[in-house]
Amino acid sequence: MNAETLKKPWWQRASEGAMAACLAVMATAVFVNVVLRYGFGSGVAASEELSRLLFVWMVFIGAAAAYPLGEHMAFTSLLLPLRNKPRAMLAMTLLIRAAVLLACVLVGWGAWQQVVVGLGSHSVVLGYSSALLPLPAFLCSLAIGLMALVELLRRAPLDFGHHVDVE
Repeated sequence: MNAETLKKPWWQRASEGAMAACLAVMATAVFVNVVLRYGFGSGVAASEELSRLLFVWMVFIGAAAAYPLGEHMAFTSLLLPLRNKPRAMLAMTLLIRAAVLLACVLVGWGAWQQVVVGLGSHSVVLGYSSALLPLPAFLCSLAIGLMALVELLRRAPLDFGHHVDVE
């Protein structure tokens, strides 16, 4: 490990490792399936299902890991005129955090309903519970919602992550 890797928090290293593992298994499964289909005329039926499941998990792990780093899309240039107005900036920050929290509640509620529905069925080839597909959306919305709630309660300022006037 290099010095930059050691500086990262444990959750960031864990999420990057989980995403890398998902990507490695997906790439291997798809590569093997392609070679078997075009080279030998038959493939592995589980490859497609496994790749789909791992892709969904990888996307939501990445979304949850990106939130505390401020890497989600933001239109911070709309708030730049408020930088010198602390009360207006605080009001907009609280509004943004509340909107993120509301979005997490809505996504989490819908994902949880899909988890419950999926408990009674299984995937066709691998036989895993269909609840495993919407579960990462629920966990992601829970994680981002908790982070947004903590930021809301602490009244943490928005991190623009740069010092330029226009994005």
